[in-house]
Amino acid sequence: MAEKALVLGGGGVTGVAWEIGILTGLAERGVDLSDADLVVGTSAGSVVGTDVRSGVSLAELYQVQLAPPRGEIKAAVGPAVLAKYVRAMIFARNPVTVRARIGAMALRAKTEPEARRRSVIESRLPVRDWPPSPLKITAVDAVTGEFVVFDAASGVGLVDAVAASCAVPGVWPPVTINGRRYIDGGMRSATNVDLAAGCRRIVVIAPITQGFGSAITGVGRQVRRLTEQGAEVLVIKPDQAAAKAIGRNVLDPARRAAAARAGHLQSATQALAVAAIWSAPRPESSGQAASPGQA
Repeated sequence: MAEKALVLGGGGVTGVAWEIGILTGLAERGVDLSDADLVVGTSAGSVVGTDVRSGVSLAELYQVQLAPPRGEIKAAVGPAVLAKYVRAMIFARNPVTVRARIGAMALRAKTEPEARRRSVIESRLPVRDWPPSPLKITAVDAVTGEFVVFDAASGVGLVDAVAASCAVPGVWPPVTINGRRYIDGGMRSATNVDLAAGCRRIVVIAPITQGFGSAITGVGRQVRRLTEQGAEVLVIKPDQAAAKAIGRNVLDPARRAAAARAGHLQSATQALAVAAIWSAPRPESSGQAASPGQA
């Protein structure tokens, strides 16, 4: 059974930067989360999860986030796209049905060409092959609405898996893999932290924690279930300064450096709590589970 899991949530290009900032700052303070037994990545977290497993130092990854964002495409989840999400949820209680409706909307949407978007994703990744250490990347089948998890055993290329996980419906094109189309894994949950079930110590770094309608499960609900099963879970979300640095448009590359710096600064306030859950052995006799962090 895996002991420690690092769960990295969705949150756009600024979410990638903020998460890298958090991880780098924690490592500088002696808490290196890259030694996790399991890494789960959703949307932006799939990029960061690949980074963490790449073997490239966090310090180098952080410097990349501070550099001018060449090659990125600015976008936004505007009111029109949000309205389409809401319409997909009307009169539908089944989350899979809602996700299929959102997927249908994504398949109809006019977006950047799939090949161009894939090139952007590929440019973000320091490696092209799956790492030897466990990494799970989430997506949703655009036609059926079914939740999908890609890993090294799935037979799906790493770049394709990350591109699928980052395919925000209505903004970016669904990704074609083996004849099927896939959309953002965040359409099921911003973090999909339940994939870490069975791990005893879990740190969740989540730019977004809330759910959305009947389809997207909030982080708090999944965390509560894990703690009921005996896991110790800590959730880190942006503090006030980080939220301001990230801004309202998480898909704006111009805010990347500010988000990274904000995450790096915030790590100072999180280091002790993270060290307590990550570094200290869990007493076998205790039966006590830590309370969820910020859910």
